[in-house]
Amino acid sequence: MGTRERKQREVQAREELFLSTARRLIREEGLLTLQMARLARACDYATGTLYQHFASKEDLLVALATQRMREHAEQFCRAASWQAGTRDRMFALSVVDHAFNRQHPGFARLLQYVFTEVVWESASPDRRQALQVELEAPAAAVTGIVSQAIADGELVSGRLTPQELMLGPWGLSAGIQSMQQTRGMLAGLGIEDPTRLLHHHVQAVLNGLGWQPLFDLDDGTALDGLVARIEREVIHAES
Repeated sequence: MGTRERKQREVQAREELFLSTARRLIREEGLLTLQMARLARACDYATGTLYQHFASKEDLLVALATQRMREHAEQFCRAASWQAGTRDRMFALSVVDHAFNRQHPGFARLLQYVFTEVVWESASPDRRQALQVELEAPAAAVTGIVSQAIADGELVSGRLTPQELMLGPWGLSAGIQSMQQTRGMLAGLGIEDPTRLLHHHVQAVLNGLGWQPLFDLDDGTALDGLVARIEREVIHAES
């Protein structure tokens, strides 16, 4: 191994140490209390060394989101390639997304924070670009489902592009999950099972788009059965 390669590996290992330690500190002490100097001390490095990897705290947060987004994208793409009809695969994306966020609640809160203007605009272009690259594969997978549905005659696009069509189900899912992150908000509105309501509303949006075959929104047993099937065949398939 040459000197250059050895140094690159040392830099990568140090960056991974910073990221893994930052994740631990966020779990233990909270996202908003994370400080660069505290993180550097926890890793036994000078604060200046930490800033050689991340130009700012915002850069660090975007890097954390990027790392976890890579895992999220893998599950998303697996749902998109599931052996099922286009409509069921589109619905599966929301089920997989919600399950991942429940498994990694810190990621959901982090992503919500990272995409606020104050953090996103303060991060370096390189770090923002790295996160956007991780979004390309799942976005392409979702667009592929929409395009196939249009080609198969299961969905009429009208004047909307596949990218524009996918925004409705995605925005609904992201919005409800964002509200779930705010403790007590939905319970205060008398909503006892927001997860099941999320599944219901995604199916309602797909019905509204005219995505065939239409789903009977009054058939709760069928809805629960489809969710269970997705959990079994997509989410837990590898294990």
